[in-house]
Amino acid sequence: MQKIIVVGSGGREHAIAWRLAQSQLVKEIVCVPGNGGSATESKCVNVPLEEAKGLDGNPYVALAKKHGCDFAVIGPEDPLADGLADEFWAAGIPCVGPKKAAAQLEASKDLAKAFMKKYSVAAPSSETFTEQAAAVDYIKSKGAPIVLKADGLAAGKGVVVAKTVDEAVAAVDDLMNSGRVGDAAKKLLVEDYLAGIEMSVLAAVSVTPEGAKADKAAILPFLPARDHKRLNDGAKGPNTGGMGAVCPLADVTPDIMEAFDKTILQPTLRGLVAEGFDYRGFIFFGVMITKDGPKLLEYNVRLGDPETQAVLPLMDFDFAALCKAISDESLKGFEMKWKNEFAVAPVAVSGGYPGSYPKGKAISIDQKVIDQNGAKVFVAGAVGKESLQTSGGRVLAVCAKGQSFDEAWKKAYAAMQGVSFEGMFYRKDIGLPGAAVSD
Repeated sequence: MQKIIVVGSGGREHAIAWRLAQSQLVKEIVCVPGNGGSATESKCVNVPLEEAKGLDGNPYVALAKKHGCDFAVIGPEDPLADGLADEFWAAGIPCVGPKKAAAQLEASKDLAKAFMKKYSVAAPSSETFTEQAAAVDYIKSKGAPIVLKADGLAAGKGVVVAKTVDEAVAAVDDLMNSGRVGDAAKKLLVEDYLAGIEMSVLAAVSVTPEGAKADKAAILPFLPARDHKRLNDGAKGPNTGGMGAVCPLADVTPDIMEAFDKTILQPTLRGLVAEGFDYRGFIFFGVMITKDGPKLLEYNVRLGDPETQAVLPLMDFDFAALCKAISDESLKGFEMKWKNEFAVAPVAVSGGYPGSYPKGKAISIDQKVIDQNGAKVFVAGAVGKESLQTSGGRVLAVCAKGQSFDEAWKKAYAAMQGVSFEGMFYRKDIGLPGAAVSD
């Protein structure tokens, strides 16, 4: 794996490319299309997808071949759901990312729920509807609070936690009829509301039908992390794609992780094997820690964003070697070591996000302030190399580490003072008590 193609353009992909570049196994990383952060990383080069015009076959595979890449890492969910991993493997390029059949665990929440039920994964109960009237009747019979989820991929905008029946009924109409999430809500899940506090567990997975027969199937969890979805301090305001993340979690005990392993992780592994999936990649467990133990809210079939920006800096092992172990089915014997530190990564967003927002705002980064706090800026929605400009809602994350959570928190927010752009907004309470939803 001398030359790796990394597919994607977000903060997660910047963090992936940055971490891969630290490996002696890697000589060059081709980021397609990459962003303004990956453009400045050692060993990294950004290549626009448009460069594939005129080339035969899948554009990502064609660019990988053109640039001599011998390994692929796929960041986002959409290309995975469309079968990009299948295309890479068919072209003889080993790939980190589940094949299309397995990627439907994120692309269809209905399918994921059926999987959870079939393999006794601890999760809240739910029903799926294709007719608005039937969904409304069910909601009225259940009462509130209650959770509504668009079945398909909706870029983090397809989940509504309704506190009242009227709010839930209005959300059904919005999701199914407004076109806000496209066709993602043609099927709508109505799920029991769980009180508690969320955690995110990212994990490496290596499962193939052949490997399962040879007892090679493996799933290795990373340190638990926590995303903060609400826009404003105190977990107020609209849901977003993520306003910041912390890792590890002081409130997640060994008992909780043991219960997670027993009731969620291992049943998931058994299910992946039983379904005959080819799943060589990462998986994200969105978990609610309730009074009755951890319950699985959702699967994502890739690394979480912004959790990746808080988790990868704590790795005390070769990330490229982990990716190789995933692809060649040697994951079962892989040893993960973690730095005995905490990481805090608040996210700076464009004014107006998660609604409409301007683009093209000049970003100023005082590298001296960043360096003084031992921090790292992971770019998400920004382009340019010599001078960065905003191009998305979530613009960047600033991650800092510390021997304690308090030290990491102070460094991260001190480093954030070195970043500015017109309309910039960020939460001031990432990781603090009450900062994540926990009624």
